[in-house]
Formats: sequence, C-alpha cells, structure tokens
Amino acid sequence: MERLQKAIAASGYTSRRKAEDLIIQGKVAVNGEIVTELGTKVKKGDFITVDGKPIVTENKVYYLFYKPKGCVCTLDDEFDRPKVTDYFTDVKERIYPVGRLDYDTTGLLIMSNDGEFANMIMHPRYHLEKIYEVSINGLINGATLHKLEKGIYLEGVKTLPCKIKVINKDTEHKTTVLQIKLYEGKNRQVKKMFESVGHPVKRLHRLSVGCVNLKGLTPGTYRILKPQEVKDLKKLVNGKK
Repeated sequence: MERLQKAIAASGYTSRRKAEDLIIQGKVAVNGEIVTELGTKVKKGDFITVDGKPIVTENKVYYLFYKPKGCVCTLDDEFDRPKVTDYFTDVKERIYPVGRLDYDTTGLLIMSNDGEFANMIMHPRYHLEKIYEVSINGLINGATLHKLEKGIYLEGVKTLPCKIKVINKDTEHKTTVLQIKLYEGKNRQVKKMFESVGHPVKRLHRLSVGCVNLKGLTPGTYRILKPQEVKDLKKLVNGKK
C-alpha cells in the first residue's frame, strides 16, 4: 500500500506536490470513485485515473543535461521561449526538470520522470551539495565573503553556511569569479546573496549536484545517468533525513 499522490508521481505523470493538488481538485479517481483525501492509500492493481485518463506506469529514466543559456525549465512557457525539454526530442517518456535554473543560468540539470526521486533531490531538508561558478560585479573583499559564508538573512530567513573560493579577480574590469558550494537550493539564492552585499551576478553556472558533474558534456547535450549514480544520489539524501 502507498499514498495515492506517491503512486501518481511514481508513474511519471507529474510531481507529488502537483499530484496532491489534482487530488484536492477532485480530478483523481481510484477504481471509478473520485478521491479528494490526501491520506488515501492504494494497492497494486488499483485503477487510477486523472481527468478520466488512466495512469500508466512508465520506466523510470534519469538524464544529466548541460543546460545552455536562453532556455527555460518549464514544460509550458507563455512567452514561447525555448524549453529544456526541446533538447530531448528522441526521449519517449514524459520527463521534466528536477529543480530549476534561471533562463540565463547554465550548467547541470537533472531530468527525469521519477516524481519521488525528484522530490528527494529538490527538497531543502536534504541539504544536497550543489557547486556553482559565479561571476560578479566588483572586487569583493574577505570580510564580505566571510559574512556570506556564515549565512545572511534573505527575506527574513537566514541562509545555511556555505563555502566560497575566489577563482579570479579582474582589477581592470572590476569583476570577481568565485566558486560557491551550497547545501540548500532556495529560489535564485546565489543571485540574491550577492545582490544583497552589493555585487550583482553577471554569470551563473552550476558545476555539480551531489556526486554528479558535467564532465564530457557540452551545452545542449545530455547523457543517461548511470544506475550507480542514481543510487549514489539517493544514498546521499537518504543519509540526510
């Protein structure tokens, strides 16, 4: 037996959170009966439909994608901008991005149809390590870096401690390139952190998530995550519950 929203997410139809919304909206039926309670459990063999259409279990797939600049991490975009899914035309499963990178941010993005896996990777309580390379305006000083590393308040909530390393300081153009290691993933966190101390971000690039990185990939390309890599990512978050 498992919760209904988990079963829907496990099918690859959508994320668990969106599945909960669908249940509350009365769009989900089990064995012909509309279900609106989130605690409802289902068993193997139960017939689940969303908007009258049966949920079909897909093979779970996991991809590592090098997101280029100029595409969005949504399945639908009102401005008709390029989407990350446009790069997966030969993938038959309905995949979606695990987390998001801004339109102008580049780098590592995991794509999958495994809703439970996606929730584990994205949930802030797991503190999964993420490493970024960031180029900022201005020559940042040591005191400001130390302040950021200890944690600062953004919108009333203090960020977790992080690690920052200076890669290069360009005194002529007054820019600094750094590498920042975060253990949380709030919306636009890196940009907000540096903006709050007077150093707007010029360029942001995600190098790695947990145990996986972009080695061997170029912008706009992807590869299948190895089974061991998927296991290792799950092991990382399972050890941080």
